[in-house]
Formats: sequence, C-alpha cells, structure tokens
Amino acid sequence: MASQDGVATIAGLPTKYLSLIILVVQNSTLVLTMRYSRILPGPRYLSSTAVVLSEIMKCTICLFVHIRDQRSHSRYSRLPTFSDDEPTSSHTQSYPFSQLWSDLFSFKSGFLKLLVPAVLYTLQNNLQFVAASNLDAATFQVTYQCKILTTALFAVILLGQTLSSLKWLALLVLTVGVACVQIPSSSASKNTYEGNYSLGIASVAIACLCSGFAGVYFERVLKGGQNTSIWVRNIQLSVGCLAIALTGAFVWDGQAIRENGFFQGYNSIVFFTVCVQAAGGLIVAMVIKYADNILKGFATSLSIILSTVASIFLFNFEPTIYFLFGSILVFTATYLYSMPDPPRPADSLPEDDVEKVPGLVLEDYDAESTSERGPTRISFHDDAERKSIGDDSHDRVSVYSHDDGTSSRNFSPSLIQNGNTNKEKQVLSEIGHVA
Repeated sequence: MASQDGVATIAGLPTKYLSLIILVVQNSTLVLTMRYSRILPGPRYLSSTAVVLSEIMKCTICLFVHIRDQRSHSRYSRLPTFSDDEPTSSHTQSYPFSQLWSDLFSFKSGFLKLLVPAVLYTLQNNLQFVAASNLDAATFQVTYQCKILTTALFAVILLGQTLSSLKWLALLVLTVGVACVQIPSSSASKNTYEGNYSLGIASVAIACLCSGFAGVYFERVLKGGQNTSIWVRNIQLSVGCLAIALTGAFVWDGQAIRENGFFQGYNSIVFFTVCVQAAGGLIVAMVIKYADNILKGFATSLSIILSTVASIFLFNFEPTIYFLFGSILVFTATYLYSMPDPPRPADSLPEDDVEKVPGLVLEDYDAESTSERGPTRISFHDDAERKSIGDDSHDRVSVYSHDDGTSSRNFSPSLIQNGNTNKEKQVLSEIGHVA
C-alpha cells in the first residue's frame, strides 16, 4: 500500500474511494447472485449449508490475520540479545496454541457474551436466503434497509442513545419509502415473483429485527471495558455462529444432507455467492477504516440503484411508479442517516477553559531562515509550565536542531493522543457479520 501526499493508495487509487467502489459492487453483487442462485433450474442447494460455509470462511480469514499479527508483534517486541544462535523455530512458537485458546475461549475473554448475537446473526443469514428465494433482488435490497430503522430504535431503547432531528427525519422517510415499495400496481404483473411474496417480506422483517438487536447488543458488549482486538472478537463471533449454524443445518436439513450430501445443488454460482457474503463484513470494516460512515451510507444507497437496474435486465423486473418513488426515498433516507450530527453547545469547550489547557505549538521550520529567527520555539499555554521550563536559550530546544546529547526530545505521553479509538470500535461492530 503506497502513500501519496499522506493519502493511502492502492495501485495509484486512493484507498478511501477504492473501498467505496468495492462495497458498492459487493452489496449489489450479493443480492443479485443470491437471487440468481435460488432460481436456477435443477436441484436447489440448502441455504443452511451455505451459511455454514460462509462462517467457516470468515473465521479462517480472521484467524489467519490474528495469528500473523500476534507473531509479528512478538517478533518485533522481543528484547535484543547478543547471541545469534536463537533457533528460527522460536518465531513460530512466539504465539502458542495455549495462548490462542486462552485469548479466544477463556472465561475472561468474553466469549460467552457473544453467543446471543451469534444466534441472531445466524438466524438473520438464513432468513436472507429465504427472502432471496421469494423476492426479486430489487425489492429485497430496498426492504432490507429497514435494518437501519430497527438498529436505531434498539439503540434508543437499550443503550439510551439520543437521535438528532435529522436522524428521526431520515427514519421517517425510510419508513415511508419502504412502504411505497410494497404498494402493488394494477398494471404490474405478479408473475415476476417466483415464490411466496408474503413469506419473503416476513423473512426480511425478522432479519431486520435480528440485525438491529444483534448490532446494538454487540456494541453494548464492546463498551464493557475489555480491550480486545478486532480479529479476536470476530473469531469468537464466527465460532459461535458456526456452531449454531452447523447444529441448525443438521436439525432442519439433516435428512436431506444424509441422503444427497452436504454440497447438494452446489455449483460455481453458489460458491461465488458464499464467498461474496463472507467478504461483506470485511469490506464494510475497510470502508469505515479508510473512509467514513457517510461514504458507507452513500455506497449502500448506490447499490440499491445498481441492483434495481440489474434486476430489470437479468430478471425481467418491472418497477412500478411506487417502487421508483419509494427507492428514491430510501436512497435519500440512507444518506441522511449517515450524515454527522451538528455539534451541540455542550460539546464545545469555553474559551476560558481552552486557555487553561496546556498546548504544544511548533512554529514552521525553514532551514534557510533559521539563523535569522533562531531555533524553533516550544510554547505552552500554561504560565506555570512556562516558568518551570525557563527562558534561557538552552531550555528552548528545537526539534530540528542537532542533538548533542545534552537535551531530551522525548515528549510527554499525555501529548500523544490516539484519534482512532472511536473508529476502531465502529469497525468492531461492523466487521464480519454485516451484509
């Protein structure tokens, strides 16, 4: 990954926009391939087995990345020795299996807390296949955006969060838009649906409830105070989902699996659908890490348009005027909900308090004019700190001047602030299990 002018790029394209494009393609491709794989002629694959394979892929990817990060961290954090006779196998043993097991499944790791969202996510993923079997891709994509509404409502009820007037307006517009999509037209033919329309809508509704409650519950677990990495949480969640999905597959489809095998009805399209579903959460995490929530909402809205247009050509979908109007409302609501809230007066610090906070100010450094201006000055807003430092030239050390060993350039850790904490928490709640 290269960097141009401080902006991360991949193959010359900014990572922010590349991740946005990937998310749009993934969201659109998932609903289209999921729908196409369910209406193909011939024996139909079991959706429960597809959910199992998807969780295996997610768990494998997260486990690989976590082990690689741990071994890399252990390798570079090891104290240097004077001996070069250390066996190379020590690198492979730097993160033993016992430590991995403790990090993932010990009581203090919080694994048991994730069983609740694991059950809900597994049910949600199975209901997506049921909905795709009974609804066209465009209707499924638009209606599924109700998960924004359920997530917001559960956040208000369970977490006590307050929503701004803009977000409440977005939720109202979203509800009206989804309702418009469901309005039938006398000129619209119902034979475009190959399946039970009522069952499909009910499946989407329950999936949205599961998605909203699981997401809010997961966020509540993450705010419990445990400092756990992104990959550990997603491995735990994937293992829980995998165990539940595997149990459900043999309980509900056990006879069919024994008679025709686990991979009955599978082909290249089905395997591709499973891979796209497994990659969804990781792509969402990449968008949040390199972009922001506004671009994520924009990508979701744009994927609705692409899915609708593709459904017209691939599945002979005939959109009604109500569907088009409702899709526009859902598009607008999704974008409005992702907009940041305006700053509240309580969030801003009074000017008097700002003056009392110590700050580090470094003047611009110019090599040609250093002799004229003197060394770079370090200024403090606090008079007490200014007096403790002194006014002699020896104490006013430039961070750009030559270090002769008489002065220290080590800044206080309190001046180093981590600005990625909130974004990492948001990645934690998104990665791996959000389609």
